[in-house]
Amino acid sequence: MPEISWDDFEKVEIRVGEIVEAEPFPEARRPAIKLTVDFGETFGTRKTSAQLTAHYDPEALIGRQVVAVMNFPPKRIAGFKSEVLVLGVPDIDGEVVLLSPDKTVPLGGRMF
Repeated sequence: MPEISWDDFEKVEIRVGEIVEAEPFPEARRPAIKLTVDFGETFGTRKTSAQLTAHYDPEALIGRQVVAVMNFPPKRIAGFKSEVLVLGVPDIDGEVVLLSPDKTVPLGGRMF
């Protein structure tokens, strides 16, 4: 894996948000959930979709804090504009497990 510099790392905007809306996304090629994530007063809400259906129900995601990359360009997924990338790691079966702070933190806080 190639090494990156500290300057490279600082270019990635990874911030904390809270899921305020979640709904099934049946139009997606792979099962997914549409999310609206609130990043606080400074950054507002952003939309994304994530392949989370193996471990999460949409209703249970509401109010959960997550971390997301905010400075990728928007991407169209089945006609839906995804504005951020919510971060997760694969479990033993390759299914997404969300990354989140282990304590409640202010929305919009930047990972360092």
